[in-house]
Amino acid sequence: MRNAILIRPAVVDDAAGIARVHRRSRAETMPYLPPQRRSQEQVTAWVRDAVLPSRRVLVAEVDGTLAGYAALAGTLLDALYLLPERRRRGLGSRLLAAVREYSPECLTLHVFEANVEARAFYARHGFVEVGRGDDNMERLPELTLCWRPGGGDRHVAAASQ
Repeated sequence: MRNAILIRPAVVDDAAGIARVHRRSRAETMPYLPPQRRSQEQVTAWVRDAVLPSRRVLVAEVDGTLAGYAALAGTLLDALYLLPERRRRGLGSRLLAAVREYSPECLTLHVFEANVEARAFYARHGFVEVGRGDDNMERLPELTLCWRPGGGDRHVAAASQ
């Protein structure tokens, strides 16, 4: 079967694949970021030693190949990355839907202001802006977005002002 999609919890053996998706996605879809300084091995170690033990991580496989991942820390969607060639095919939407199963009442996330495509993706999925800042490693402007079922985000935005 072609394009068989499986979304499942990540295991330690996925660390290198997650790191590969992370590095390629950032390098090929976020030209406003500074050049990557960390090697594949360093990012794999970070995923294995820091990300996997501290977050709920889901991976998306297409035909048995790891093509994307999402990391959830409580109600914070800490990461959602896809291989560039797997974008705009519904995979991100499926991964986001799987994440929502673990946080059905609320999801927040941070997205670079310059990441127009990601911002549009999240807007299509009901996320609204609730804050702005630059408290990230890159020191770039970012938006905080929130989703609640039924469009309750407006209440979050009003409460945070």
